[in-house]
Amino acid sequence: MLLGSVFPNEEVNTTKGKLKLHDYFGDGWGVFFTHPADYTPVCTTELGTAESLAAEFSKRNCKMIALSCNSVSDHQGWIKDIKSYMGVESFSYPIIEDSKRDLAVKFGMLDPVEKDAAGLPLTARVVFIIGPDKKLKLSIYYPATTGRNFDEILRVIDSLQLTAYKKVATPANWKQGGRCMVLPSVQGEECQKLFPETETKEMPSGKKYMRFTPQPQ
Repeated sequence: MLLGSVFPNEEVNTTKGKLKLHDYFGDGWGVFFTHPADYTPVCTTELGTAESLAAEFSKRNCKMIALSCNSVSDHQGWIKDIKSYMGVESFSYPIIEDSKRDLAVKFGMLDPVEKDAAGLPLTARVVFIIGPDKKLKLSIYYPATTGRNFDEILRVIDSLQLTAYKKVATPANWKQGGRCMVLPSVQGEECQKLFPETETKEMPSGKKYMRFTPQPQ
């Protein structure tokens, strides 16, 4: 899937029952993340970490949904292990069943290098972030052997939400509350009006494109 394309509105069977993805995400943001298989160690740490951060995702008006290539009944048993591992009583977001790997194939999420015991390609660790307009805003692909950094996922959601509504970009290693960069398209009076505290870094080229501003509210 390409950035900016409408995320498929699949009807899926999950640990929370059948649902349509667009209806589930509603008017907010969505995080769709995939896992190679149930009862696997890295996936267990990931789903547990996601659950521990559920309040942070909710604060950002962002709903999570996971996919793993097993049945709902397998997922339900696995959730007990995840809750035990994390020491939590609840598990708030649904896990989609994809035992035949139909969605993994449709969404292009198979890892051609990593294979399971049967020699079949594992599902890559994919993160899709979907905006309120149901369009794909970001995708990150990890190999099956590398666990995701959920602090980074929250960071990019912060950046996506900020830059969707303000005429700024976020520089390398930006974090919430850090200085932003004024978009090149914002010039003259508009820049002075929107970003009166703009600081321009002088460059050897003489071009005034390195423009920093406090994070707009």
